[in-house]
Amino acid sequence: MPRPVTLVTGQWADLPLEIMLQKVKSFGYDGVELCCWGDHFEVAKADQEYCDAKRDQMKKTGLQCFAVSAHLVGQAVCDNIDARHKQILPDYVYGDGHPEGVRQRAADELIKTAQAAKRFGIDIVTGFTGSSIWHLVYSFPPNLPGQMEEGYKDFAKRFTPILDAFHKEGVKFALEVHPTEIAFDIASAERALQAVDYHPAFGFNYDPSHFGYQGVDYVKFIYQFSDRIFHAHMKDVAWNLANDTGVFGGHVDFHRPNRYWDFKSVGRGMINFEKIIRALNDISYTGPLSVEWEDGGMDREFGATESCAFVKKLDFPPSKIVFDAQFAEK
Repeated sequence: MPRPVTLVTGQWADLPLEIMLQKVKSFGYDGVELCCWGDHFEVAKADQEYCDAKRDQMKKTGLQCFAVSAHLVGQAVCDNIDARHKQILPDYVYGDGHPEGVRQRAADELIKTAQAAKRFGIDIVTGFTGSSIWHLVYSFPPNLPGQMEEGYKDFAKRFTPILDAFHKEGVKFALEVHPTEIAFDIASAERALQAVDYHPAFGFNYDPSHFGYQGVDYVKFIYQFSDRIFHAHMKDVAWNLANDTGVFGGHVDFHRPNRYWDFKSVGRGMINFEKIIRALNDISYTGPLSVEWEDGGMDREFGATESCAFVKKLDFPPSKIVFDAQFAEK
């Protein structure tokens, strides 16, 4: 069977879930990756009755759900907290904004998300981790000896209890490897795994768009972490668009003509999805292909519809035979 094609609802959180699900169905998707903001999946309300009602709502629309997204609250677990976080966190998590209190409440919320996911009947939570050392990425003034190690120790200290709680619930945490997280390329992803001693509940939400413009081999990532790809995003990006900004963005907003790189509707950027599908086949990934649609220059309903069609057309099952072995058949 082809892999289900789903849509991340995070960029549609302004719409009530009932309306969003109707649109998703009309766009041609098989299901959704529900975000934990807006009214799409509210962790604070997610007792068994709430989860059952959400599941019934999905079934009535004829849609499936394989993962919930906890990107925003996950970001606050390891981050250096400032006023920006208030806009992405529930009031009861941000509270008075005292950094350590925010981080601890975010960790508690992430554990509650795993518990809610289990009640909802799914075993994957996608998300971010934040990072206490992202601001040191350029290393000037020169980083002090041990600063990187302390950052990964901080990540392990904060996330190991979370991952233990996930494991207890039979739920896995899939980090979207991404700038500003503890892992943002192949090298840092390996280091993150080492930091939590290859915890069985920790793996990755594969998203090629965050690798391409950095110059990271996004197909190699699939093979290198074949046993840790818990979920996969289909998201496109283009780079080499302008020469007056660079990989760091030049403090230029998305979808401006002088950006070096920008996200695109799936199939309209520079990511080679053919290679990705073949690599996912090679590692026997059978989970959903979840479209995270972001393109500041295109109507989102048009873009979500064409992205669904693109992914469904591109996807194919792996071969179960050696094609030239038939030549010897009598």
